[in-house]
Amino acid sequence: MSLFNVMDIASTGMGAENVRLNTTASNIANANSVSSSYDATYKARHPIFAAELKKATDSQSMGVGVQVLGIVESNKPLQIEFNPNHPMADQDGYIYKPNVNIIEEMADMMSASKAYETNVQVADTTKRIFRRVLQLGQGQ
Repeated sequence: MSLFNVMDIASTGMGAENVRLNTTASNIANANSVSSSYDATYKARHPIFAAELKKATDSQSMGVGVQVLGIVESNKPLQIEFNPNHPMADQDGYIYKPNVNIIEEMADMMSASKAYETNVQVADTTKRIFRRVLQLGQGQ
C-alpha cells in the first residue's frame, strides 16, 4: 500500500466522521423540540457507513476507504406526553418529542471526534514520512 493510499483513506475517514458529527449536532439541537403530531416530530438521524474496498485485481495496491451510504432516521419510538395546557398540544392534549437520547448522542459525538482526530494524526504522520523520504533524496 502506498503512502498516497494512506492519505486517501484518512481523508475519506475524516469526511465520514464530519458527516457523523454534523448529524449528531443536528440531533442534539432538536432534542428538546416539540410537535403537535407524530409525523411532524423530529426523528434522530444516523449516518450509514460502508467500507469501500478497491478492486482486488489492482496490481499496485489495495486500500480501504469509508463511504457514507446515506443518513437514516431512527425507528425508536417517539416520546409522547400528555400535556393539555401546552400550546403545541393536539386535540387530545398530547405533545410529541423526538426520540433523541442526549447521553447516547454525546457519547457518539465524542467517539466521532476522536475518530476524526485519529484520521488527522494518520494524515500528519504520512506527511512527515513524505518529507523524510524527500530529504533522503537530497545530498547528505
